[in-house]
Amino acid sequence: MNKMATKLPPLPSISEIVRMYKLKARKQLSQNFLLDMNLTKKIVKAAGNISDGYVCEIGPGPGGISRSILEKDVRGLAVIEKDKRFIPSLQMLGDAGGGKMKIYHGDILQYDMDDVFPSEIKNKWEDEPPNLHLIGNLPFNVSTPLIIKLLHAISERRGPWKHGRVNLTLTFQEEVGYRMSVPPGDKERCRLSVMCQHLCHVDTKFIIPGSAFVPAPKVNVAVVTFNPLKKPLISQPFKLVEKVARHTFHYKQKMVRKGIETLFPPDMPELTAKMFELSEVNPNLKPINLTNEEIGRLCHVYNYICEQHPYILSYDYRSPQMKDFVRKARQIEMDKIEQQIILGPSEMTESKIAPENNT
Repeated sequence: MNKMATKLPPLPSISEIVRMYKLKARKQLSQNFLLDMNLTKKIVKAAGNISDGYVCEIGPGPGGISRSILEKDVRGLAVIEKDKRFIPSLQMLGDAGGGKMKIYHGDILQYDMDDVFPSEIKNKWEDEPPNLHLIGNLPFNVSTPLIIKLLHAISERRGPWKHGRVNLTLTFQEEVGYRMSVPPGDKERCRLSVMCQHLCHVDTKFIIPGSAFVPAPKVNVAVVTFNPLKKPLISQPFKLVEKVARHTFHYKQKMVRKGIETLFPPDMPELTAKMFELSEVNPNLKPINLTNEEIGRLCHVYNYICEQHPYILSYDYRSPQMKDFVRKARQIEMDKIEQQIILGPSEMTESKIAPENNT
């Protein structure tokens, strides 16, 4: 049974707070204020039942969403804000919230979120998610790098996710939010689609018109929830999956072979051929038509190739130093082969590239 909403003492409206503290949105920080409390309540509602739980809010700004969170009778609210101008207004709200709110100053892209939730709350990953939530109305200029950072933490079950499968409710430009959940075949499918879907169930809850913000952006805003999966779709390290997905979609309008070729030195076309032979992925498909399962198979084969040729994992076709790096790495590899000549070549087993059962 849900508790009734907490009644905060009388406070100025968010519009009045913005005027009182002479707060102006900074274009260089991609700031847009959401002053409509009906919409801030709707964002909080999208996060599910947060009553009696703990919430970490990213980028609270003048505190509109923070106020709606406190009204849900949470046990605790931690807010992380980069802009010091908002600290006084947040402190006023924190005082009204009866000490439930903690304010941390820092840039979320560098901030260590290891202690934003009480250490004693910890569910097993396979269990139901704990009553812990991340919520944020994100500036457009940090939204994509931030979700990649958070997905990385989810994949390694660290930070907030050492407590279990903590859910997220975040805002993005509408087109970015759309890309995160699109299925194979959609023209907007991209690296971000793969990275989000392989770790989370992604759901766009609703769209906020740009006119609701101050100043009004030229785009609408999507409210998106992320529910971490019990088992990722691709059981490979995050950075490896991200690299394969990035290269796969680098030439989005061309055949997938074109992007995969950039994973390897140009004089080693046999490795590109091996990627498609062992993964049984059609090299003539466009990247947008690849399923998550097919990208997973490419990741498994790439991992196998990197095990055979360790320097391949560090190869970056854009770096002018790569030619010399590859030459030296190959020589080291040849020297090792000569020293271990009694060891026969390892063979790849079907189990290394067999698709995983994630049902």
